[in-house]
Amino acid sequence: MSSLFLREDLDPAAVAASGIASVTGAEAKHAVTVNRTRLGERVSIGNGRGLIVTGPVVTADAGELAIQAELVENVQPASPRLVLVQALAKGGRDEMAVQASTELGVDAVIPWSAARSVSRWEGAKVAKGQDRWASIVREASKQSIRAWLPDVTALFSTKDLERLAATSRMLVLEPTAELALTEWTAAELGRAGHSSGHNPELDIVLVVGPEGGIAPNELERLQAAGASLVRLGSTVLRTSTAGAAALSVLSAHLGRW
Repeated sequence: MSSLFLREDLDPAAVAASGIASVTGAEAKHAVTVNRTRLGERVSIGNGRGLIVTGPVVTADAGELAIQAELVENVQPASPRLVLVQALAKGGRDEMAVQASTELGVDAVIPWSAARSVSRWEGAKVAKGQDRWASIVREASKQSIRAWLPDVTALFSTKDLERLAATSRMLVLEPTAELALTEWTAAELGRAGHSSGHNPELDIVLVVGPEGGIAPNELERLQAAGASLVRLGSTVLRTSTAGAAALSVLSAHLGRW
């Protein structure tokens, strides 16, 4: 169970002045009635924007969970950011990808309506789908005790991705690509973790296709816009696991792990 609870309006100055951090409402009720958090238990409360306060519980009821601020951390955001573009997929595989990627440290998530996506967000489903993914990211961030809550953007089209490719280092995961992700990281990030000439602060964007893969014309369009095609190995991973695997490789090369 999570030992991090979120309060997005938690203010560092207020915590410093009072020596207390608290959550109320649904978050407090969940902490006390579902997680069964008790007095004296050591937990953390964060604001999802770098602040994490840790200490023993001094108030625990359905209306409020409060802790003594023994440790106050202000974590800087990661640079470069790791961004996952996840194609919509059926059977909840896209949601599995979002959850795992959040736990592994992704900094932003972009839902993508790919040509071969069986699942579709249309009409009211667009906002509902984004809210659902944001909820998954929030819970996964609490589970993994993350200082920064990843952004979940609005639904992207392939045209939107073309524009993004021009302002980022975009990697499209494609099993037939000649270049391995490990080869790209060695050349682009450097074996000692240094950039090989490109702006080291540019986002690294991972594009994962749907169950049927990314359509040939989409691959061509993204390449023409500046994206690189990379493969993870000799096997073909599911859309639910490919992004998480790639994030693991990049995190190791970037020194996050």
